[in-house]
Amino acid sequence: MWIAAGVTDMRKGFDGLSARVQQVLADDPFSGHVFAFRGRRGDQLKLLWWDGDGLCLLSKRLERGRFVWPKAESGRVHLTAAQLSMLLEGIDWRRPERTTKPSKAA
Repeated sequence: MWIAAGVTDMRKGFDGLSARVQQVLADDPFSGHVFAFRGRRGDQLKLLWWDGDGLCLLSKRLERGRFVWPKAESGRVHLTAAQLSMLLEGIDWRRPERTTKPSKAA
């Protein structure tokens, strides 16, 4: 899963986001990777993913709060599946904290 750093025009659809993946991220939108884009206000997110049959475009808007995004203006950041899950929930995926301590083995 790759985050496109910086701000993306949320009016872009399949073709516009695919072009951004190719030109800005220097990657192949048909690779099977998930690419995430965030709007200027930070409350809207779009994910672009090739599932083998066609492109999928998921959009989510938070009613309160903003998606946590890297400070970089350009480039990309890799996220794990767990980090993507936190991102979609509006949780700060950069500094997750364990809520329980691991128990010692007997």
